[in-house]
Amino acid sequence: MIKFILRRFLYALITLWLISTFTFVLMKNLPGNPLGEGAEKIPKATRDMLMKQYGLDKPLWEQYLTFMNNIIHGDLGASFQFPAHKVTDIIKQAFPSSLELGLISIVIAIVVGLTLGIIAALKHNKVGDYTAMFIAILGVSIPSFVLGPMLSYYVGVKWGILPAGLWKGPEYKILPAIALSFGTIAILARLMRTSMLDVLNQDYIKTAKSKGLSTMTVVFKHTIRNAILPVITIIGPIFVNVITGTLVVEQIFSVPGLGKHFVSSVYSNDYTMISGLTIFYSAILIVVIFITDVVYGLVDPRIRLGKGGK
Repeated sequence: MIKFILRRFLYALITLWLISTFTFVLMKNLPGNPLGEGAEKIPKATRDMLMKQYGLDKPLWEQYLTFMNNIIHGDLGASFQFPAHKVTDIIKQAFPSSLELGLISIVIAIVVGLTLGIIAALKHNKVGDYTAMFIAILGVSIPSFVLGPMLSYYVGVKWGILPAGLWKGPEYKILPAIALSFGTIAILARLMRTSMLDVLNQDYIKTAKSKGLSTMTVVFKHTIRNAILPVITIIGPIFVNVITGTLVVEQIFSVPGLGKHFVSSVYSNDYTMISGLTIFYSAILIVVIFITDVVYGLVDPRIRLGKGGK
């Protein structure tokens, strides 16, 4: 198991290095000027001073080495949009809201999605199956940028059940979390249903039933444990996708998250913000996938004992 973890950790480091390198290269090939659209109107002395301040006057290879050295030391640089603030400071200020929204959403999605998938499989071709899959179809069909305004208007404004926006107490977080989790609920429900149906048709399940084990024992001890493996595999990327995909929901419900900074940095050619946020989000994805691999190896020992894992 230790070799398995170390190997996955090495892969994670290599992946992060490759992403950082590609981000640097792509960032340098963005059209426009990092000093802004009116950079050519800035006096040459001032322009040269700014280029020197951000290290843009150095050769590309030297910029790259400085870039990688700063990343190793946890320094993502100062923002071009907000020169008085470092990218890490902006992340520390805005990311907790995005993270909290993402965590609440993924918890809702896991609980509701897996429950619907299990019900659909156990009630195959019955009312429970049709109901669960109807909800899943709605989740796939209605994107968050449509569901969000509907929830905000009807539940928040028209009916006054929950706050329509802002980010204050717990009640303010319910509607944006539901809007963000709806599509994920559909994905998890359909995947869990398919996996459950496949497991229920396996010989060892039939053997367990023939031994006289109760339905609850067969379902919880044998079926769910094996059926949930494919779900565990995608929960990591889904979790990161939820966190990084909060932009629209954040705008609809006025959540002070990190998404707005990511988009504005692209429009303004804020090199440090673009690279910093890309690497930050990539690091989250890599860490989550690493944890997912380790959990997957714990749940199913065959994974870590496969080819090259001995």
